[in-house]
Amino acid sequence: MPTRDLDYRCDDVDLRGYLAWNDDAAGPRPGVLVFHEGLGLGEFAMERARRLAQLGYVALAADMFGDRRQATNLQEVATLVGGLRAEPEKLRARGRAALSTLAALPQVDASRLAGIGFCFGGSVALELAREGADLKAVVSFHGVLTTKMPAEPGRVKASVLVLTGAEDSLAPPDQVAAFENEMREGAVRDWQVVSYGNTLHGFTNPAADGSMMRTALYSEQADRRSWAAMQSLFDEVFSEGADRA
Repeated sequence: MPTRDLDYRCDDVDLRGYLAWNDDAAGPRPGVLVFHEGLGLGEFAMERARRLAQLGYVALAADMFGDRRQATNLQEVATLVGGLRAEPEKLRARGRAALSTLAALPQVDASRLAGIGFCFGGSVALELAREGADLKAVVSFHGVLTTKMPAEPGRVKASVLVLTGAEDSLAPPDQVAAFENEMREGAVRDWQVVSYGNTLHGFTNPAADGSMMRTALYSEQADRRSWAAMQSLFDEVFSEGADRA
């Protein structure tokens, strides 16, 4: 499976993404953005990009921090993530830069694009949906659901799927309820929230063992079920796009 680093820019920031695709697929195919966790673009997001490529998609794991910067502790995570979440326009601009880079690739069908994200990356995917990006779907895996810029009525084009742990302290029940109300008030035509019982934050990442963050713990069951839910949604929305093409 071919993979390579892919450099792009947003304003004056150099970003280094990671591209994975499958040469066996014929013609332009759907493209999927992968937005990383708060630690930065590392092996976990890259592995997910490769897994998407195996499914026949062109996957770009985006770099949200610049120069593929990596955090090594929670204090660095708070600084990197907090800086972007405090300025949602900057966060959205970096997401858009990745989206335009993916859409311009010759092997990508720019009419069939989606975005997924994990933890912090889940919030990035949702911010792109909120601003009306041309995406067929966005999927948030144990992502932060709060925002400073809620969806405006009629603006969201994407199907929205939120996959969250029922015991996730970063997405407590009141914030899940507030997100659901945001979707209703924003007249989002297609949205789902799936809550996995007895499941903590970070449930998709086998490295989440509670050592860095006590409330983050991998769950093989939730990981498997959430990935299947994403695949089901992609099968639906990308087939619809192909039918209209």
